[in-house]
Amino acid sequence: MMPDLKPDNHFEVGVVVEKRRLKGPWATHAWLPVAVLPAAPAAPPGTRLSGTEDEGTYYAGAYDVHLHPAETAHYRDNLVSGRPSLWVALRKLGEGEYEVATVTADPYEGESMAEGIGEVVEAVPMPPDLQARLLAFFEAHHVERVFEKRKRDRADPEALARQAGGSETGRKGRRE
Repeated sequence: MMPDLKPDNHFEVGVVVEKRRLKGPWATHAWLPVAVLPAAPAAPPGTRLSGTEDEGTYYAGAYDVHLHPAETAHYRDNLVSGRPSLWVALRKLGEGEYEVATVTADPYEGESMAEGIGEVVEAVPMPPDLQARLLAFFEAHHVERVFEKRKRDRADPEALARQAGGSETGRKGRRE
């Protein structure tokens, strides 16, 4: 069954994370976003999906992805990239506890999130159902904007000379 392709300005996803064992003195495990589900399951966040207590995949929770008409060109860039993705950021709550901080379809916002400190950010593949929803939103809201390079006003050297001269006399008058 095909999803309803209304150009909604949001859709809910379920986030899947992976717990990996690390070999190092500073951390024992790493948590990484690995997938998004096209709908949030009824399972509570933290539900183990596969693996063992030490390593495995877990359901991290649901997140509502919001779309903005001003960012449709960014969504197009994402869809034609060859690997449409959603960027998922996890925020650390405590030792071994994370929550979904944000999910975005805007590749430039995702790139800027990756530059931050304190959150784990990964680009994960966008499921085909969500690609269809993003494309429907793009087609309903995109307006092509023509880039026009602005020209600077030429400086008037006479105005600059008058301004400089006036300020000198003003300073001399105050000193006397």
